[in-house]
Amino acid sequence: MLLELKDIYKDYLQDKLVIPVLKNVSLAVEEGDYLAIMGPSGSGKTTLMNIVGCLDKPTSGTYLLDGEDIAKMNDKQLSNVRLNKIGFVFQNFNLLATQSALDNVALPLIYAGVKKAERREKARIALERVGLGERVNFKPTQLSGGQKQRVAIARAMVNSPKILLADEPTGALDSKSGDSIMELFSSLNNDGVTVIMITHSREIADCAKKCIFIKDGIIEEDTGRI
Repeated sequence: MLLELKDIYKDYLQDKLVIPVLKNVSLAVEEGDYLAIMGPSGSGKTTLMNIVGCLDKPTSGTYLLDGEDIAKMNDKQLSNVRLNKIGFVFQNFNLLATQSALDNVALPLIYAGVKKAERREKARIALERVGLGERVNFKPTQLSGGQKQRVAIARAMVNSPKILLADEPTGALDSKSGDSIMELFSSLNNDGVTVIMITHSREIADCAKKCIFIKDGIIEEDTGRI
């Protein structure tokens, strides 16, 4: 099992009140899965994604990633997990506006200590993989929304992570660009990449192999594999 959550409970303190967000959520993801997480606003899906991405810790429960207990890791170890095992794709791309597509994609490799010539070559290959081999020197302002998201996906994949986490990856795109991004996700998943995606769209969720629904911090329904 690549990823396993067991009885994950998460609460926050707000004006001295304890607000439960996730209520004993359990979830298992195998290598090569393509999972969509759906739920209304305030359902807990983003908190769940943040815990899976090691950006937040549960109040209680167990999170095993690649057989390792995440709760026992210190900040440096968690940073290494995020760098080497998890790729992030956000709704608003989070690209550096003054840097080229190549430099944006190469950024995680700088933190990984990869030498300049090697990281530029890896970034170029990653951009070719997402269909932007001819846009390596373009800055984000010179790219369409769909192209920006492709750069973001190339950046997420450049370090060969175990898991690709996508938070509303088509939310800022028109329908045609969104369809193109979903085709890319399917292609990456067919190549063996494990994809976990948050979406509010039933149509987008149907692109995944498996979908779960979360409401009021509880997983309500698992539709099984397509």
